[in-house]
Amino acid sequence: MKTRLLPLLLLALGLALPRAAPAQERVESFGAGATELTLRSTTDIDIIQPVIERFAELNPDLSLRYEQWGSNNLYTSSRAACAGRAAPADALLSSGAHHMLALVNAACAHPYRSPASAALPDERRWRDELWGITEEPAVIIYNTEALAAGDVPRTRFALLDLMRKKPELLRSRIATYDIEDSGLGYLFAHADSLEATTFGAMLEAFSRIGAIATCCSLSIIDGVSEGRYYIAYNVLGSYAEARAAPNVGIILPEDYTLMMSRAFMIPKGAPHPEAAQRLLDFLLSPEAQGMLADLGLVAATDPSETGLLPSARRLIALAPPLLLALDRSTRERLFRLWDEAFSADAG
Repeated sequence: MKTRLLPLLLLALGLALPRAAPAQERVESFGAGATELTLRSTTDIDIIQPVIERFAELNPDLSLRYEQWGSNNLYTSSRAACAGRAAPADALLSSGAHHMLALVNAACAHPYRSPASAALPDERRWRDELWGITEEPAVIIYNTEALAAGDVPRTRFALLDLMRKKPELLRSRIATYDIEDSGLGYLFAHADSLEATTFGAMLEAFSRIGAIATCCSLSIIDGVSEGRYYIAYNVLGSYAEARAAPNVGIILPEDYTLMMSRAFMIPKGAPHPEAAQRLLDFLLSPEAQGMLADLGLVAATDPSETGLLPSARRLIALAPPLLLALDRSTRERLFRLWDEAFSADAG
């Protein structure tokens, strides 16, 4: 719960306050080849490391510099690189699919086509310049020691009903992403606003019980495990699978489950585009896709495994309508709604 109306209004008006240049959160190196490929990614290094190590093993002429970024900072840095104000990476991999689509739309991408990229479904590629590498659900997680089995919400309607019936139990105990700080959180909230008839009611209920808007998947998941939160909404399912303790339950909402695809792009002006193309083809290969599935970054599709009907899957497509998420009036409206729900006076 925090008051951030002024910075949100400034952002909506394009008058954001001066800030330090964005920087990566962490850097790791893989391989020892003479040609260094720089990958800037929002994916946690500890989760995707086995895949990157395998790529380095298969490409001994390359070394790979892996820079881990927050999605908003990665977008800002990539726009600067496209405009010639910063050095470009060789490849980008971001959970902020709307950011990546905007970069392609601004002519910041290097085109490429291969049998592997062409085989992707339409929802996971755009203009041979943007490719969806993963499929990961937005889930509800809960503390199994704090909630009785009968209270576990398997749909948004059930979550609304639980907040209405047991507000004191859940007061300040539900968390979700702060959409100002998290590009992924904003993407999920935008998709919810288009998809769900429950969206307005959900924000009103969050406001009523003093829900927490905070940063970062791993922090939220740890908060549920530690009992600081009993429920978290729209958490990235792959991280929940990888990080969650035994007392954290994971739900794919049965009314619908949003599916996010991490978007891969080769920037215009990439120093080593051929090496980036090799990385893309590897990530789309059966071997890498199998590894990503084992790591939780490619979700199971069999209803017998997931309990989710195919009709309930909602893949956020890499397509022009996603650009609406970056429209100024759309952002202003969503930020206002979010601020009203999560302000210090809410609840």
